[in-house]
Amino acid sequence: MEPVVALLHVVIAIINFSKANETACTLQGETVYPQLWKNGNIIVGGIFPFHSSWEIRDLSYVAMPPPLKCMSLDFRAFQYSQSLIFAIEEINNSSSLLPGVSLGYKIYDTCSSMAMGVKVAMALINGNVNSGLGEPCTKPDQVQAIIGDTASSPCMAIAKSIGPFSVPIISHFATCECLSDKKKYPSFLRTIPSDYYQSRALAEMVRHFDWTWVGAIRSDDDYGNSGMATFTKVAEQLGVCLEYSLPFVRTYSKEKTMRIIEQIKSSTSRVIVAFLVHWDFEMLLHAFFEHNITGYQLVGTESWISDSAVATLDKNNILQGAIGLAIPKTKVTGLKDFILDINPLKSSGTAIFNKFWEALFKCKYITQNDSGDTRMCTGKEKLSDVENTFTDMSLLPIFSNVYKGVYAVAHTLHDLLGCQNNLCPTKKQPDPLTFLEHLKRVRFKTKDGEEVYFDKNGDPAARYEIINWQRSKEHQHEFVTVGFYDSSFPAHNRLAVNMTTIMWAQSSNHVPTSVCSESCPPGTRKAVQKGKPVCCFDCIPCAEGEISNITDSVTCEQCHKEYWSNPHRDKCVKKEIEYLSYEEIMGISLTTISIVGAFMTIIIAIIFYRYKNTPIVKANNSELSFLLLFSLTLCFLCSLTFIGQPSEWSCMLRHTAFGITFVLCISCVLGKTIVVLMAFRATLPGSNVMKWFGPPQQRLSVLAFTLIQVLICLLWLTISPPFPFKNLKHNKEKIILECGLGSPIGFWAVLGYIGLLAILCFVLAFLTRKLPDNFNEAKFITFSMLIFCAVWITFIPAYVSSPGKFTVAVEIFAILASSFAFLFCIFLPKCYIILLKPEKNSKRHMMGKIPLKP
Repeated sequence: MEPVVALLHVVIAIINFSKANETACTLQGETVYPQLWKNGNIIVGGIFPFHSSWEIRDLSYVAMPPPLKCMSLDFRAFQYSQSLIFAIEEINNSSSLLPGVSLGYKIYDTCSSMAMGVKVAMALINGNVNSGLGEPCTKPDQVQAIIGDTASSPCMAIAKSIGPFSVPIISHFATCECLSDKKKYPSFLRTIPSDYYQSRALAEMVRHFDWTWVGAIRSDDDYGNSGMATFTKVAEQLGVCLEYSLPFVRTYSKEKTMRIIEQIKSSTSRVIVAFLVHWDFEMLLHAFFEHNITGYQLVGTESWISDSAVATLDKNNILQGAIGLAIPKTKVTGLKDFILDINPLKSSGTAIFNKFWEALFKCKYITQNDSGDTRMCTGKEKLSDVENTFTDMSLLPIFSNVYKGVYAVAHTLHDLLGCQNNLCPTKKQPDPLTFLEHLKRVRFKTKDGEEVYFDKNGDPAARYEIINWQRSKEHQHEFVTVGFYDSSFPAHNRLAVNMTTIMWAQSSNHVPTSVCSESCPPGTRKAVQKGKPVCCFDCIPCAEGEISNITDSVTCEQCHKEYWSNPHRDKCVKKEIEYLSYEEIMGISLTTISIVGAFMTIIIAIIFYRYKNTPIVKANNSELSFLLLFSLTLCFLCSLTFIGQPSEWSCMLRHTAFGITFVLCISCVLGKTIVVLMAFRATLPGSNVMKWFGPPQQRLSVLAFTLIQVLICLLWLTISPPFPFKNLKHNKEKIILECGLGSPIGFWAVLGYIGLLAILCFVLAFLTRKLPDNFNEAKFITFSMLIFCAVWITFIPAYVSSPGKFTVAVEIFAILASSFAFLFCIFLPKCYIILLKPEKNSKRHMMGKIPLKP
């Protein structure tokens, strides 16, 4: 209802203002008078809530509302008014500031009502003199500026009402960010920082203590709602979530208050951000006490965090360890003593002073209605005998804000009146709009050295002290400064906190924990729980090949392709490099077998050379036998090129050497097979085939077959040669060093040509396996080719499916197996006869013409 009443008063005041130039007028509505006043050349207005509440009235909206009946004196407002009076008296006594110009004041009581605030503001700028009927209306001088009000919502109503008249209103305690909007409130200024900064400072402070899961309670007015909206926005940007954000007003019913209490009890957060005006917080504190709400870490605003009056209500140590932002302590010489001197109040207004005196000393002045048992006031009571809100100086920084507001007005007047050399040429009150524009640009230092100025939004510089509630040895609350916040500093330096000096809730020396989910360690990532805020999450281990090396990582980073994640998933480590090396057991084994095979081949060659003139050696072209032994030696040795770290030359050498040596080997075997077949044909009557395949032809055939493979290899190496590369796909945890084929067609052409010769050789050997000699070499060639074909047929699927270094091992095995097949099947039987059965090493025996004795 208050906004409606306020609007009604505004309309009436504007009507009165518009009729000021008429010949006759009457003042509409009841007259409001200042509670404290003093005449002067220029008047400064003051609006303070001397009462904290009013009597509830029934409004019909068809008649003028009855006068407001104010209740519950608020001693803080008297302290604010004393600060205003002190500043004016100090200026009037100054010879350097406004010399010869006296400042007066009119201070009104709003009863904490927005409607009354608007009404008294209109009275200050429009005049409040009730002229008689028919008498000309005379408009008294309007006030130069208004100091007040104490809360944000009344200031919004007042500033919006008087904005069109360009009369500045300077608040000492209204912090709502919304008041910085100069389009809506063009004449509003303040000497206390905006909640734009306080809300951000609170959010940064909460994040600084690693509280990511907090509850919030706010005053259900412009101050609380606007401040909490900014806090919530910044908190979300910093990774802080609100479990709940509840509105609260001191006039809430017990049912509403109980729902808030139940919400707090059922919550899991242990930190409560209380964005409340002090009278709302006092009622909430009382509710906490009734329902035994203890153990929570309270975070407060400048409205109550440094107020000793709130501390006196803490009966259950609920606020032990509370921390919050306060206006920095300032020194104004003489202000404290002046506030505690009641004489200025007594001389300024008798009616309000009597009420103040009775409430201060709990006595009554003599009236006819007083009962006999009421303690009467003598007027000689001493402040030293009482201890209450009025004697508490914990809000001295706020009192100094009133002081600075008055001085801002005085310095602006000093400039506009052209005062210099202890003389002001004129005492005429400046035009409101001109005064307002100059006031916005004023910049000065107080007598104690503090610099005062307003920014483009009419706000001062934002500086805060971080206050911590601690219990002294005398079991009294102490407000200990544990840090600072200065918005003018760079972002990373704005907040400074001395953690070692803080006492936390329940007298703990450790920072309380308030999180929805415990931090995710390195090696995991956060995954938000479905339907819950981002601060509630599960810790998911990083996948293979991914890591997170910081706490509470949102994502896992993929390791570089040559690195892999360690078992803890918190570091990328170099992948193990794998290739068939000479140092490992498999490499050593294959190397040993290769060398043994080559050594055996050389031994056999020596034996054959030693017995080269014997029939068994001469039986089948000894030149082809020696050439075959030479090629087998190369076959055994070429397997060594497959072992060791692949290089560009080793990759080209291993495949080409393998292809050429095996073709040379098979060409020799094929030549021997053809010789056996031709020799059999030569024994037939009339046959003369041997002259077509003598030693020259045999050598030429071996050369021709081998040259074809050489040409294939040269084409392969020219077009797309084998090359070393790192296989990163086969095994994610290892880098397999292997030789790429380059051109797969070249590789399979080499193998295909070997296979073609092997098949041809096998077919011919198979055809000659039953020739009638006692020592038919074709039988042994058939066996060797059978093993050779079997090995290489099984090699293909094994080669394709084998992983990593085993691919190379399979190829080496195939080379060694087929080489040993030739060596054992073709040459071992001959060595057996040469060394162990020399009697069979004769031409007659080999031709099968002399039977063996049993």
